[in-house]
Amino acid sequence: MLSILVVAAVLAAITKAGVLALQHAHPAPGSMIEVEGARLHVVDIGPRDAAGPPIVMLHGASSNLEAMRRPLGEMLAKHHRVILIDRPGHGWSMRARQEDSTPAVQGKMIDSALEQLGVGQAVFVVHSWAGALGARIALDCPKRVAGLIMLAPVTHPWPGGVGWYNKAVTMPVIGPLLAYTVTLPLGYFLTEPGARGVFLPQLTPDGYVRDTATALLLRPREFLANAYDLVTLKAAVAEQAPRYGAITAPTVVISGDVDKTVSTNIHARPFAGVVPNAKLIVLPGVGHMVQNAAPDLVIAEIEAMVGQSQRSTAVVAK
Repeated sequence: MLSILVVAAVLAAITKAGVLALQHAHPAPGSMIEVEGARLHVVDIGPRDAAGPPIVMLHGASSNLEAMRRPLGEMLAKHHRVILIDRPGHGWSMRARQEDSTPAVQGKMIDSALEQLGVGQAVFVVHSWAGALGARIALDCPKRVAGLIMLAPVTHPWPGGVGWYNKAVTMPVIGPLLAYTVTLPLGYFLTEPGARGVFLPQLTPDGYVRDTATALLLRPREFLANAYDLVTLKAAVAEQAPRYGAITAPTVVISGDVDKTVSTNIHARPFAGVVPNAKLIVLPGVGHMVQNAAPDLVIAEIEAMVGQSQRSTAVVAK
């Protein structure tokens, strides 16, 4: 027993030192906005007086806003105001309770943050897990959403569950113990292979893990938040999926036909089939990271959505 306690103490010390090193290597580049139940980290780039609605970008699981900044956010910010947000609990955003893991709760937090930023309507660009979040915002805050671009989105319940380690770290007592001892040391060796798996069959861009601060996920509080997000997602999309027909925002869904992370047939196709005015684009030979595999196409669809919204606003103003 004593030896186990010693090993746990050593691993906890390594984890604490690792967290400090990661946070020093990847400091928060944006500003903080206080909302009920969270403190959200926001990076606001591009011209504030750009024509058309701002573009709000929301990342998926196991990542942070840097995964949306590169390559899409920085390219779009040349001509548009782009607002990148670390979802609650991820990157440099905090949440008061791990249970605040559902698209419904996070959608309210993000809506509140945008209100404080003085943003009215926006075009939302969402990836993977945030597909469920974008859909929920379109349902609960329809006046906020000028358009919705869904990239390899999660939208429906799927067969099976999530990785065993996500279930393990959400268990009482044992979960935090794992998160604060073995997650960072073990995860350090698994981050690069994990990224390669998500990108397949495409190659991971050189320096992707470093440039997107992916390793911040290994911090205990973020790893726990990510696990809760994943463990509670299936029930959340099962609850909201019957409402998708009520989404009124113009919607574009872009997915790869060989996505092994989020099945296009389970999610993107059924979602586009029930949402009015939805356009579905399925990219042959493309996996989960559609924004990296086809950035020019994705940006063209976003630009078209912004232009469509701008024209609609001008007609209403007349």
